[in-house]
Amino acid sequence: MSVNSELLTGATISDRSHLPGVAPAEPSATAARGGLSCPPAAPVHAWMPVSPCGARCVDTPDSASVLRSTARAAGVVGLLAAFPVINVVTPRSRRPRLHRRYARAMVRCCGIELRIVDRRHAAEPAAAPVVRDAQVDAGMLVVAGHVGWTDILALATVSPMGFVARADLVSWPLLGRLARLMRVIPIERERLRQLPEVIAAISARLTAGERVGVFPEGTTWCGRAHGRLRPALFQAAVDTATPVQPIRLRYLNDASEISTVPGFVGVDTFLDSVRRVLRARGVVAELVLLPAQAPGADRHDLARRCDRAIRGRTEVRIDAHATAVGTGPTRDIVLADPESVHPD
Repeated sequence: MSVNSELLTGATISDRSHLPGVAPAEPSATAARGGLSCPPAAPVHAWMPVSPCGARCVDTPDSASVLRSTARAAGVVGLLAAFPVINVVTPRSRRPRLHRRYARAMVRCCGIELRIVDRRHAAEPAAAPVVRDAQVDAGMLVVAGHVGWTDILALATVSPMGFVARADLVSWPLLGRLARLMRVIPIERERLRQLPEVIAAISARLTAGERVGVFPEGTTWCGRAHGRLRPALFQAAVDTATPVQPIRLRYLNDASEISTVPGFVGVDTFLDSVRRVLRARGVVAELVLLPAQAPGADRHDLARRCDRAIRGRTEVRIDAHATAVGTGPTRDIVLADPESVHPD
């Protein structure tokens, strides 16, 4: 597995100690050559995506009051309990609008503000308007980076869509019922042989004119760092000649800096993450809708184009020029020779 040499902030692996939540590395031979001690990771197979992000990456900002946090939790539970009934009694033609409003209400109840920027038709990125409402065309594959469970809610505020998500999501408290209603396509990353089935399921939905959201990084990252978009799931767009809608999704704090509060990484449990999100203040989910990408004939090329669109020219993947070594309780991330790393 490979991991990046730089964070989104431009800090190199050997110079992360100034970042919030990252303790300075202890002097060692590894540190001397630019290493970083990271949480354990145990990929089941060589192709399984693994993120080095852990508890040290996650912000623990000033908390909202107990009363506000309790009110947020009550709102989330109330929406989850009411939605199945409201969904059944709502005419089918009006359900897409209901689902979007429901997702926005869930995001608000989580204490997260929403900011949508539509760059799909803007001649200059700086001229792209901040909009109150925007929708993704039907029959598109929607791709975004992956930070945590709130990503699904944030993307659903733009347009109702099914998602490819971890298979155990349907058994989670709170989100499990929502996952079933959203017709999540389950994927077990440990089972490589399941990939053709997942791609076939995505293709069937795209052919039927549905939107499907995927997180091609294959795992969650803290938000300051990110992995590359893996090409496997893009095959569904190539097979069905479906355009791809890239969305740049990031979370900001009230100072317009990257917030890692929603990061669901490391040894975090779902309930730990829920508590942290509900207690946080000033988190903003920013969704930037970027120009659609033609599917083309090569999933690798399609993945690279979407990666460039989402990350922008100023952002560098954290898995481009580094590698993870070691099998003990920690893994060291050491800089690799850029000349020896293939761009894929």
